Amino acid sequence: MTQDIYLTGITTTGTPHIGNYVGAIRPGIAASRDKSKQNFYFLADFHALAKNEDPAKIAQSTLEIAASWLALGLDTSNAVFYRQSDIPEIPELTWILTSMTAKGLMNRAHSYKAVVQANEEGGTKDPDKGVTMALYSYPILMAADILMFKSTKVPVGRDQKQHVEMARDIAGRFNHHYGDILVLPEPVIDGNTAVLTGLDGRKMSKSYNNTIPLFADEKKLRKLIMKIKTNSLEPGEPKETEGSTLYDIYRAFASADEVSDIEKRYAEGIAWGEMKQVLFEFINDHIKPAREEYKRLMDDPAIVEEELRKGAEKARKVSAPYIAEIRHAIGIRKLG
Repeated sequence: MTQDIYLTGITTTGTPHIGNYVGAIRPGIAASRDKSKQNFYFLADFHALAKNEDPAKIAQSTLEIAASWLALGLDTSNAVFYRQSDIPEIPELTWILTSMTAKGLMNRAHSYKAVVQANEEGGTKDPDKGVTMALYSYPILMAADILMFKSTKVPVGRDQKQHVEMARDIAGRFNHHYGDILVLPEPVIDGNTAVLTGLDGRKMSKSYNNTIPLFADEKKLRKLIMKIKTNSLEPGEPKETEGSTLYDIYRAFASADEVSDIEKRYAEGIAWGEMKQVLFEFINDHIKPAREEYKRLMDDPAIVEEELRKGAEKARKVSAPYIAEIRHAIGIRKLG
């Protein structure tokens, strides 16, 4: 039985927040320690270009995200942790796949359709206003990311499932033309993945500016938690856990016994101010050891760079011979 290969990409836009931690980072780090799995984790810095991010922000985000995963205990001895832009075979495969990809398939991409819909609803004459080729062909680069390392399993949220399906379509078409070379991946969707609400009660997201940075210092962390919206129930009045942002965040970090205890306190009418203090102390205690390591890595980026360099070396042991096989299949060969 062949070993499954798992691949996870992290776009280098923005600062990691606690929603990223419980949704992707924590389960990803746990998986990195599983000797029965082969895991690839990459910083998707080329993907960040599709969002027209500021260059300084991309560089800073790359450092922050890499330092976060390392500080929280990513097992780089068992997993491959690399930067997308350090693997030249990925953009080469992207172009090869572009030559096989139907325009009609890209027309159906959710990210592209969303921009077109927004333009049409806004009364813009040009439905493609603001659409760059990076945004339009984003799924092809994602397909190259996945296919380059013969990934069999790709953990994604439901909103990303289409990208994995497109990678399968593109790989299938390639294999039909050139032989059974590319591995068709499967999406892995965990229905239990926590999705946290943010400061304003909506889904925690950088786009809503309602996040709690994962490694905010104690003073800022407390200030942000104190800003979380609650209802007007008085101390002593029983409170519902359902729909409570404070409870949802606490539950994402706590054990079953700790959750049971806080549910009793809700039923007894814990004051919102007291619950915010409980939540602050609980998260702060949970994050504090990693926060110190994160600060050490942020103060010495060369350590992070060295880890990414080693990861790229490991990754290219797969990608370099594989692209040579792909080149040969498509007719790009040495002549003598």
